Amino acid sequence: MNKKIVLRDDEIPRQWFNIIPDLPGGLAPPLDPETKEPIGPEKLAAVFPMGLLEQEMSPHRYIDIPDEVLDLLMIWRPTPLVRATNLEAALKTKAKIYFKNEGVSPVGSHKPNSAVAQAYYNKREGVKRLTTETGAGQWGSALSLATNKFGLQCVVYMVKISFEQKPYRKSIMQTYGARVVPSPSLETNTGRMMLDKLGDTPGSLGIAISEALEDAATHDDTKYALGSVLNHVVHHQTIIGLEAKKQMAMTGDFPDVIVGCCGGGSNFAGLAVPFVPDHLDGKTIRFVGAEPASCPTMTGGTLAYDFGDTAQTTPLLYMYTLGHDFIPPGIHAGGLRYHGMSPIVSALVRDKIVDPMQLPQTECFAAGVMFAKTEGIIPAPETCHAIAGVIREATREPEKPQTILFNFSGHGLIDMASYDKYYAGELFDYEYPAEAIAKSIAGLPSV
Repeated sequence: MNKKIVLRDDEIPRQWFNIIPDLPGGLAPPLDPETKEPIGPEKLAAVFPMGLLEQEMSPHRYIDIPDEVLDLLMIWRPTPLVRATNLEAALKTKAKIYFKNEGVSPVGSHKPNSAVAQAYYNKREGVKRLTTETGAGQWGSALSLATNKFGLQCVVYMVKISFEQKPYRKSIMQTYGARVVPSPSLETNTGRMMLDKLGDTPGSLGIAISEALEDAATHDDTKYALGSVLNHVVHHQTIIGLEAKKQMAMTGDFPDVIVGCCGGGSNFAGLAVPFVPDHLDGKTIRFVGAEPASCPTMTGGTLAYDFGDTAQTTPLLYMYTLGHDFIPPGIHAGGLRYHGMSPIVSALVRDKIVDPMQLPQTECFAAGVMFAKTEGIIPAPETCHAIAGVIREATREPEKPQTILFNFSGHGLIDMASYDKYYAGELFDYEYPAEAIAKSIAGLPSV
């Protein structure tokens, strides 16, 4: 048995996979918030390049990956598939546990898979400057890396609580030449309005997205890049699952359970959706989306049209949502503090293909420590949610022989301040914020 399954460079997938044509219930279109009619690419061209908008609305199952994008992805891809034999032994389970190690990228997470592609398409269309949001800093780090490679300027609006919790992510972004702004900020009308309204707020991804969009819309040479949620981001991340399918075939095993953490949904979808056609063709696969109990978009939200940002500037997306006004507690998995869920993942939940699972913060950190002690890699707080979900699955019926595959979305070497708080007993589990969610959902737009 090989501990690691590694593909050759020439085995890297050369196309992204688009699950939308295969969704049993289809995918509801994004709507223009003014007319409530399906929105066309021309309305979005002010903030996104046409190459990405074509992917966003593509009817094709496969989309070619440009050679310039592949050249950069191959700095770290293909990524290894690893059998977590030591974790299996510690859990005393008969389950086989595999993980796709996305932590080997230059910034330590899956995020560059889309950042490189987005920077390429913007560069190709003459864009000089990109704005974006970031929660934990993983996406901001990835886009900073990619814009540096393609000679673009980058401005990152980083959620304030993560800006304070994770100072070294800011250092990484600055190393690649980006400017990092804590959000909400005084630099945009949205930021100033939120500071006046909320005072000393931890911020949210919804607010940071609004600031980045406003910045892009008010500069002629600038467009906006989103790190999750949208269809084209999910397409870019499917390189994870496409590689994993080749690697699983080399082991002789096939996953019975696929697990990933869910914030906006792209890393989970990137691993899971290439396996969905197998499920639809009759293979029994349980897809588990692990989300924080304090920001339970799929398990505590509602499926409805909502804005992707707090200032209500995006198109209306049909997704599971806690309401665009919802500001989650300041958990340390900053990348999972988002009010909405990818429309693709939302459709898979609606169609009973994906099973959401909510997990408390301390259980997730305990799972991360166990993984570090057994497999040697310290996971990011977001990734800890996936590992906690895997442990639940593997120990529910420990005598059951099954194969579990999960996405190790990122390492936690820049997150040790969060681990320090866990060791000091200073992390606690926020209660389900039912009142705040109900209040926010009451403000959903009428469609």
